[in-house]
Amino acid sequence: EIEAKYAKKMQVLRDELDLRRKTEIHEVEERKNSQISELMRNHEKAFSDMKNYYNDITLKNLALISLLKDQMEEMKKRENHLEKEKADVLLQNKQLKEPLQQAQEQVAELQKKLAHYDKDKEALTNTKARLKVTQKELKDLQWEHEVLEQRFSKVQAERDELYQKFTKAINEVQQKTGFKNLLLERKLKGLLGILEKKEVELSEVFAAANLDPGALSLVSHKLEDVLRSKNTTIQDLQLQLARACKAHNDMLQTFEAKLTAFGIPLDNLGFTPLASAVPGQ
Repeated sequence: EIEAKYAKKMQVLRDELDLRRKTEIHEVEERKNSQISELMRNHEKAFSDMKNYYNDITLKNLALISLLKDQMEEMKKRENHLEKEKADVLLQNKQLKEPLQQAQEQVAELQKKLAHYDKDKEALTNTKARLKVTQKELKDLQWEHEVLEQRFSKVQAERDELYQKFTKAINEVQQKTGFKNLLLERKLKGLLGILEKKEVELSEVFAAANLDPGALSLVSHKLEDVLRSKNTTIQDLQLQLARACKAHNDMLQTFEAKLTAFGIPLDNLGFTPLASAVPGQ
């Protein structure tokens, strides 16, 4: 009974599962058919759209090809026209080449002349500026020349005056110095002669008098004092003579320095100044 019972249940369960399987298969087939139909509709629509798209492209390409053919014909016409114009232009260029070359040569020549003109113009401007500066320098030099001439005339007058004064002073100093030297020499010779004479007379007096030694010593001391005084006088005279000679020589050196400062050669004096020899040197 249990086996029959469960066999019956299994049969019922098998029938239910079979029915469910069939139902599910039917539903799957319906969904599959629906999807196939949808895909076919989509494919047909896409194919139609693609066909329309490529038809439009084809029509557009045909129109474009037609337009390009028309444009190509137009461009060929224009090319032929441009070829003719090119030939005409080449002919005109050939005809104008020689005048153009001549014009270019003229332009180059004119440019050279213009460059030289600019250089000459600049040089003229510089020359004018230098001329103005030179004229101003010339006026300044002329003025300086006049001033220097006036100063030179004044210096010449001063030189002539100084030369006359110097010549006169030289002559006077030479005369005075020579005269004074002569007097001093004569005076010195006279004193020496008197001294010798006095010594001789004194010796004769001593020899004739036969004086005692004390008196002789006294007289000798007095005589030595007199001789010392005379020697002092002689030294003073010699010193005065040396001073006069030195002053004469210093004056000659000062005059030579003045002549050198004024640019006057010593040969222009006409004589050679005589330097006095300083006694004792």
